[in-house]
Amino acid sequence: MMSHVDKRMVVVTGGGRGIGAEVVEQIARRGIPVCFSYISRASEANDLVARLKSEGHQCAAIRADVGDPADIESMFKFAQDKFGVLGGLVNNAGFVGKVGRKISNVDLETLRKTFDVNVIGPILCAQHALKQLSTAQGGQGGRIVNVSSIAARTGSPNDWVDYAASKAALDTFTLGLAREVAKEGVQVISVAPGGVATELHAQAGGPGRIEKFSTLTPIGRAADPAEVAEVVVWALLDAPDYVTGTTVDVAGGL
Repeated sequence: MMSHVDKRMVVVTGGGRGIGAEVVEQIARRGIPVCFSYISRASEANDLVARLKSEGHQCAAIRADVGDPADIESMFKFAQDKFGVLGGLVNNAGFVGKVGRKISNVDLETLRKTFDVNVIGPILCAQHALKQLSTAQGGQGGRIVNVSSIAARTGSPNDWVDYAASKAALDTFTLGLAREVAKEGVQVISVAPGGVATELHAQAGGPGRIEKFSTLTPIGRAADPAEVAEVVVWALLDAPDYVTGTTVDVAGGL
């Protein structure tokens, strides 16, 4: 099936590991050039690029902080210089901070970083993408997929309410932007995972969270990152043009 990005290059933020790395792999294996950003653990990012290139796929990585406007600009320039015209964007990079925090105790630095990376960054990335995608700006159309979280509708009390609020803002951005560019050939979709078996939980100070999700989720387990990535790639490449301005949950019934 020909994708809706027509083999044009895709940018994935936070593509070095977890859900992002699975998204990068699945896009590359569809024969689409993919450029992804990472913020740390360069060796993992470089290994992913090397493995995909050894299989004959087009892939490149750049260290870029989505919370930094200058890094975002550099990322899009690097991607365009490497692979040409943009066909799609996956806003996957995110920041959570430590789990188990209450709003009464959350510090200003954490709040700012959460919203810089989870809200302002994706909006700035979308601005750059629209310059190449929007038919109103001379583009050929394309897709923007925002990786959200079911925290946007659960609120995540006693855990990370600020993170949940940032993802709710991202979902609202998806809706508003989708309606704004609906006649400019661009579809905008959110994908909202529930509990996913990645390193994020342990790094955030909650190594037992995967077991907790297995208990709470009707399906009885956390998601594998590849399962979430499949929905992201479907939204990016395969969903009909009529699917836009919506959030697709990947949460095992939660």
